[in-house]
Amino acid sequence: MAERRPNNLLPYLMILLQSLLYGFGDPISKAAYETMPVCSLLAVRYFIAFAFLMLIGGRRVVRELRGLRSLAWIAPSACIAVSYVLSNLALKLTAATSVAFLRSLATVMTPLLALILFRKRYGLAQAAIGLASVLGLYLLCSYGGLSGFGLGEILSLLGALTMAGALLLGEKALARIDALTLTTVQAASSTLVAFLSALLLEGGVHTSQATSGVWAVIVYLAIGCTAAGYLLQNQALRRISARTVALIQCACPVLTAVFSYLILRERLSGAGMLGALIILACVAAEIRLDSQNPATEKTAPEGD
Repeated sequence: MAERRPNNLLPYLMILLQSLLYGFGDPISKAAYETMPVCSLLAVRYFIAFAFLMLIGGRRVVRELRGLRSLAWIAPSACIAVSYVLSNLALKLTAATSVAFLRSLATVMTPLLALILFRKRYGLAQAAIGLASVLGLYLLCSYGGLSGFGLGEILSLLGALTMAGALLLGEKALARIDALTLTTVQAASSTLVAFLSALLLEGGVHTSQATSGVWAVIVYLAIGCTAAGYLLQNQALRRISARTVALIQCACPVLTAVFSYLILRERLSGAGMLGALIILACVAAEIRLDSQNPATEKTAPEGD
C-alpha cells in the first residue's frame, strides 16, 4: 500500500472540476430535451460513455472484474444510475436551478446516511458548514427560482438520496476496486437503467428528431459529464470522505445558475446571489477544515 496524504488540493479540485462540467451540462441538457425525449437521450449518452470507457481501459476493467471476489460495486452503481436518471427527468419538469438545489441536498443526506448505515459521526464544525451550505442553497435556488413543489422536485429529492447512497457505498467499494473499473460499471448500470426507462416511459429509444446540435450536447454529456464526471468523483472518493465530496458538490448549483443565466436566461434575485456567496464560502471552509484534519486522511490503493 502506498500512503497518500489527502491534504493537497488535487481531490478537491477534482470535485470542483466535476461541478463545472455538470454546471454547464444541466442547462444544455434542458435545452436538448426540447427536441429529444429525456430517457432516449440518456440511454444514448450513457452508452457512448460506457463505450468510451471500454475503449480506453476495457481490458483492465474486465481483468479486474474477473479477479474480484467482492460484489461491493453493485450498490453504488445502481444508486448512481437511478440518481442521474431521476435528476435528468426532473430537468424536463422544472427549472435547472431548482433541480440543482434539491439534488445538492445530498450534502445533508450523506452524513445522515453515514450515521444510520455506518454509525459514523461528524464534528460540530462540519455540521455547521453543512447547515450553512443548505441555507446558501435555499437562498440561491428557492428565492432565486424555485416556484413550487411538484413531480420534478420530488424526483430531484429522490436523486439526492440515491446520490448520497452512491457516494457512501462508492467510498467503501473503492477500497476493493479501481476507480476506472467502478466508473465503467457505473456507466454500464446507467445505460441499463436509462434504456429500461426509455422502453417503459417512451416506448423505446427515439433519436430521429435529434439535430446536429443535440448530438453535440449528447457527446459532451457522455464524455464530459458521465465518463469524466464519474471518474473524477471516484478518484476523489479514494482520498477524501463522501461527506466532503457531497459538500464540495454544492458548488455545482452555483455554476448551474451562472450557465443557466447565460444559456436559458434564468435570472437570480439578490437573495440568490447571497446564497451563491454563502455556498462558495462553505466550500472553501470545508476544503480548509478537511485538509487540515488528520482524521480524514485516507490510504489510496496501490497502483492508483
